[in-house]
Amino acid sequence: MQRQQKKKRENIFRIFTSPYARQFIKKYKWNYLIGIAILIVIDVLQTDVPLIVGDTIDAMERGLFTAALVRAQLIHLGIIAVIVFLGRIFWRWFVFGSARKIERDMRNDLYSHLQTLSASFFQEHKAGEIMAYMSSDIEAVRMVFAVTVMMGMDTLAIGVSTLYKMMTRIDVRLSIVAFIPLILVALTTTLLGGEMHRRFTRKQEAFANLADFVQEKLGGIKVIKAFVQEKREWENFDCSNRAAQDANIKMARMAAFMFPFMRMVAGFSMALAIAYGGYIAILGRITVGDFAAFVQFLNMLVWPMAAIGRIINIMTQGSASMKRLETILHAKADIVDGPGAVSRGIPAGTVEARDLTFTYPGEDRPVLEHVSFTLEKGRTLGIVGRTGSGKTSLVNLMMRVFDPEKNMLYIGGREIHEIPLADLRRTIGYVPQDNFLFSDTISANITFGDRGKTQNDVVAAAKAACVHDNIVDFAEGYETMVGERGVSLSGGQKQRIAIARALILDPEILILDDSVSAVDTDTEEKILQHLRETRAGKTNIIIAHRISTLQGADQILVIDEGRIAERGNHEQLLARNGIYADMYHRQLLEKMKREEYAL
Repeated sequence: MQRQQKKKRENIFRIFTSPYARQFIKKYKWNYLIGIAILIVIDVLQTDVPLIVGDTIDAMERGLFTAALVRAQLIHLGIIAVIVFLGRIFWRWFVFGSARKIERDMRNDLYSHLQTLSASFFQEHKAGEIMAYMSSDIEAVRMVFAVTVMMGMDTLAIGVSTLYKMMTRIDVRLSIVAFIPLILVALTTTLLGGEMHRRFTRKQEAFANLADFVQEKLGGIKVIKAFVQEKREWENFDCSNRAAQDANIKMARMAAFMFPFMRMVAGFSMALAIAYGGYIAILGRITVGDFAAFVQFLNMLVWPMAAIGRIINIMTQGSASMKRLETILHAKADIVDGPGAVSRGIPAGTVEARDLTFTYPGEDRPVLEHVSFTLEKGRTLGIVGRTGSGKTSLVNLMMRVFDPEKNMLYIGGREIHEIPLADLRRTIGYVPQDNFLFSDTISANITFGDRGKTQNDVVAAAKAACVHDNIVDFAEGYETMVGERGVSLSGGQKQRIAIARALILDPEILILDDSVSAVDTDTEEKILQHLRETRAGKTNIIIAHRISTLQGADQILVIDEGRIAERGNHEQLLARNGIYADMYHRQLLEKMKREEYAL
């Protein structure tokens, strides 16, 4: 039982025992110390007010009530009011301001860390889940560093100061009677802290699932509308929303119990104190003024005792959120620079695969088996194959999106693990299949890899990608906002802007992963012609399903079920009359049928 209780306490106070959290406490310690010092000063000053009122009542009882006394007491109260007013402004500046800075720093740390993680992490953690960490979890931690610090120190300062003055200025036994109900507070904290921690964790998980659902469905809203599935998706959302509601209600029930319970404890304390205090006042052991001051002291203690429930609630939520954040911050990238990775500048554009075999983590069947080829600098490699044959996996290994085994892949004559990741990825310009564009201007999307490029560079890249004429037709030209994921553009326009984004970097190796599939054959031929002209002496790798895209390649690999089934140039592969020739004739026949239909 003791071990279980200890575990619960550790969960509640995790946020202050976490090494990650302690670095922020250390960083902003002077801000907190100054803010807490101001808070303590004004709390101690406030506890003088009941004594001033009590002394005034006693003076009236003794017939010593004069204008001079009233003036002195009013001045005393006025000074306290001004100091408290200014103090509350300044401690909020130091404490709450530091908490906001911690919130900012934590978001920066989390986002920076996320960018270091490998692709496998983002396959396991969806965008909505990560957004929950970035928003509600960090917010819960900030509340601890702001509200809990304030309420905790406020409770401690007022409680200690009030208790001290009650015991030294009024009556010790009366003070002890008033504090007996606080035993219930300690018991409640011990019994309910762990359960609150668990409920809040489930609440955050439900929020993450809901956020992920919304993010995914809004991203696919066109598909939902096209298949008339709005009603079904609303029903699915309602299920996720109800799950989040249930988790929130369970948490709210616990929180709703804590605050009234603490108010009840404060009420018990007040009742006991009034009963006993009235009794000893009648006996003459304390004066009427002392009794009035004592009642005011008890009123001052109502807030600290009631605040304990909220402190427990916020601490529990913050500690649970810190635990969730630590799981992300402690996640390690599985693809990093090895000990032998030394920067020697940008590698040359040669690519060599030696018996390359690769299996995705958790899979039994290799996606690539015994792939070997050599691509010389300045040459163009075409890769073709059926869907799922391993084409994209091959180029992902070249960029170390996934890690090949050692001594299987060489770039610029160097084993790929010996090249720092930054150098490797600067060597390669990549145009992926999904043609992801950011919600920014066309110009900003094209210069994404190098913000130092001039407008002339942007236009030249756009012309090489055959998208310049489309861009200038827009009202805002290159400053046109493309919307989220390029929603305002056609598929072909997005592909060509993505190509321009890669071309403007003039990389040693350019990889086009089925990147002209959404453009017509005439535009495709113009793009390929521009590539031959602008990238003379540079290496190109083109993955495509259309044979017409690959006809000019120096070497073509036909990938079938993870293996190289055929290799050669266009004429050689046609002469073999194998898979490549079959694909070519099928596509040629489909083209002829489309032309006949058009006539």
